[in-house]
Amino acid sequence: MSTLPITVLLVPMMLGGSAAQLSPTFYANTCANVTSIVRGVLDQAQQSDARIGAKLIRVHFHDCMVNGCDGSLLLDDDAANGIDSEKDEAPNQTTDGYATVDDIKAALENVCPGVVSCADILAIASQIGVSMAGGPTWQVPLGRRDSRTANAAGTTAVPSPFDTFDQLQKKFRDAGLDDATDLVALSGAHTFGRARCSTFNQRLYDFNGQDGATDPSLDAT
Repeated sequence: MSTLPITVLLVPMMLGGSAAQLSPTFYANTCANVTSIVRGVLDQAQQSDARIGAKLIRVHFHDCMVNGCDGSLLLDDDAANGIDSEKDEAPNQTTDGYATVDDIKAALENVCPGVVSCADILAIASQIGVSMAGGPTWQVPLGRRDSRTANAAGTTAVPSPFDTFDQLQKKFRDAGLDDATDLVALSGAHTFGRARCSTFNQRLYDFNGQDGATDPSLDAT
């Protein structure tokens, strides 16, 4: 669990210059109970889905890797407004937890309508997800603004399990994360969630196209 706080705390760095405008007290006068409201919804969601925290961290990370943490991943297709959803692109087709985000948004709208951004909801939910899983807590910088447009083509910036180390380094550098430690810490969040067999079974059973061959670089178990 030690890498998880780093995983989420590094995400605001992807905002670039706007990160300096964020503050943990951004909603102190407009929606003071925002964190407790989000936690209440997540407490209920976790009763039926133990992995909800991991799912929302993944959504938050995928959102941040494309033009920063702006909530654009949450936008659905809307041809009338020229929105081509990021959700439909390959890196995001297995992301989940959107119904819970909707539930959180609805709960917040009942108390402080039109105040809390969806981008901040993802940031808060990610931190709470870590603490609910037994990890530590920390203050979340708030004040992100939601994007009104999506960038489907930009989803190629999301790291792939099939990327080489050099490719991964470039993607993280492009997101403003130059230190290899950032790459390791953020990738380490997968120990919190789940890795799908389709992302690594070719290294177990069909390495280099050889039936039954295993990648010799894998550690023995």
